[in-house]
Amino acid sequence: MARQRPDSPPLFEIVDYPDFSFEKRAIARGQWPVAGLDEAGRGPLAGPVVAAAVVLDPARIPDGLDDSKRLTLAQREQIFSQILATALGVSMASVCAEGIDRSDIRKASLEAMRRALCGLPLAPKLALADGRDVPPGLPCPGEALVKGDRRSQSIAAASIVAKVMRDRMMTGCGNVDARYGFEIHMGYATARHRTAITTYGAVARWHRISFAPFRNGAAENTPSEDEEQIL
Repeated sequence: MARQRPDSPPLFEIVDYPDFSFEKRAIARGQWPVAGLDEAGRGPLAGPVVAAAVVLDPARIPDGLDDSKRLTLAQREQIFSQILATALGVSMASVCAEGIDRSDIRKASLEAMRRALCGLPLAPKLALADGRDVPPGLPCPGEALVKGDRRSQSIAAASIVAKVMRDRMMTGCGNVDARYGFEIHMGYATARHRTAITTYGAVARWHRISFAPFRNGAAENTPSEDEEQIL
């Protein structure tokens, strides 16, 4: 028997794309400028974690802002250029693989976001951070938004900036050492990357030695398709 559609309307609309509503409420409270914070690169076996802070111009919000993982490479690059051309402030910061190994990826991600916020050319009155945690040590109040890159356009803009900049950094690593294919998988644990690690060992200062499989005995080396064209 087919299930009948209920007559009553839904209690709330499910929104799965970012808007400017969090920022508008902050403006109404007198908290402006508002910066969005996000990071890229928590999961890879190699490379830095990169964070970005973005203060959008409410009158010039780029079209197509979304979670960077839901955009194609071409879309990210196009919107990245629009963000740089229209935003009131953009800043990027990173924590290298050695810094991640000295603490942990969560702390390193939050530290990268803090550095990015502090690098803005204007002083925000509120920071909207993607995730469950507000980075410690911010120079302004912060609010954590779970899945913030799908809820706040400022966070979505930061996610795009962080992703584009990190991908460019990993492409540079691939140009220096072609054995690992960093320019293809961006340091994620694809089959090609794992095979290269098994064959050549880890690259000092590039690979995160505190991550598996390195804890299981992979040797370090010096610098000298694959699955998921990762996000």
